[in-house]
Amino acid sequence: MIVGIGIDLVESGRFLDWSAFKKQRIFTKKELEYAETDNANAEKHLANFWAAREACLKALGTGFGEDIAFSDISVVHDDAGRPEIMIAGGARAALKELAGITARVHLSITDQENFSAAMVVIEKE
Repeated sequence: MIVGIGIDLVESGRFLDWSAFKKQRIFTKKELEYAETDNANAEKHLANFWAAREACLKALGTGFGEDIAFSDISVVHDDAGRPEIMIAGGARAALKELAGITARVHLSITDQENFSAAMVVIEKE
């Protein structure tokens, strides 16, 4: 049963002026390394990761704050390059409360020119 759906759209240009410090505060080391391997499109990758975080928060019905930190939600890629959402800390607690321990979180990311979009569906098994 689907218990949460979230979607987000972000303009990738907003990440051009972010300092290294701000990027390190928001994104995980793996996300930054992934973005930097494609230097010409680094901002697009960061926008994808940001959109995924925001879509996940919307699906959870929460926001960033005292209980959920930026690092609680991140994007990794499987061996085939498919993006997957990783949830830890306060976000993991919110997920458990919403859907139980066996919840499945589905992520889809797309980008076109200057925009990135992500959709997250939370499924209670």
